[in-house]
Amino acid sequence: MTPRGTVGTRGETRIHETAIVDPGADLGEGVEVGPWALIGPGVRVGAGTVVGPRVLIERDTTVGEDCRLANGAVLGTDPQDLKYKGEESFLEVGDRTVIREFATLNRGTAASGRTLVGTDCLIMAYTHVAHDCELGNHVVLANAVNMGGHVVIEDWASVGGLTPIHQFVRIGAHAFVGGGSRVPQDIPPYCRAAGNPPKLYGLNSVGLERRGFSAEVRRALKEAYRVLFMGNENLTQALSRAEREVPGIPEVRHLLAFIGASERGITT
Repeated sequence: MTPRGTVGTRGETRIHETAIVDPGADLGEGVEVGPWALIGPGVRVGAGTVVGPRVLIERDTTVGEDCRLANGAVLGTDPQDLKYKGEESFLEVGDRTVIREFATLNRGTAASGRTLVGTDCLIMAYTHVAHDCELGNHVVLANAVNMGGHVVIEDWASVGGLTPIHQFVRIGAHAFVGGGSRVPQDIPPYCRAAGNPPKLYGLNSVGLERRGFSAEVRRALKEAYRVLFMGNENLTQALSRAEREVPGIPEVRHLLAFIGASERGITT
């Protein structure tokens, strides 16, 4: 346990007198722990992170540097999986990630051993990140997104509020999912989807431009989208055609590989 008032290069590590920090927890320099927060065994909190009031970090959780955990957030609790038998598992949260009020993030199960949240993510209020999920960097989950287990969300994807995501679904890099959608199948990278069930509505053109994708890359992705989703061929045939005809830049290769690896099927 880091003593109250430890001084480091980021300033004092401050633990409110009503907070409880387990002796087996490790707090970095300049960490702030708010009123009535509970930090359990096997927890590591990176330098400069602020743990807000009434936050629970139950056990075996790593939180990166300069994160912000808002009032009532719950991290590192047991997975909600009937197959879980108490085996050791972990939750890892990357640097500069913000977790807002009453979000819940469970540890993993024996399937993968851990739940992962990347760097620079924004996890808004009441979101649930289930066991064995894997979130990339710069992911945004709006209020009350609810994920089943084993969901994978790649870098820079954004998911609108009140969206349930079926277990084992993947959401590709730079994808945008509209609020109130129900997501039972994979959402391809670089695309927009919305609805119940969701449908694709073209490329995430605004997001791609904002993130500095060149006109050449955006043209190639647009051509790939046209071949894959706007023709009369089935997706298997369209995928083969796109591999032959669309310029094989890295972004197009990622899009095609993502679709080719789908096990739950692709939203179209």
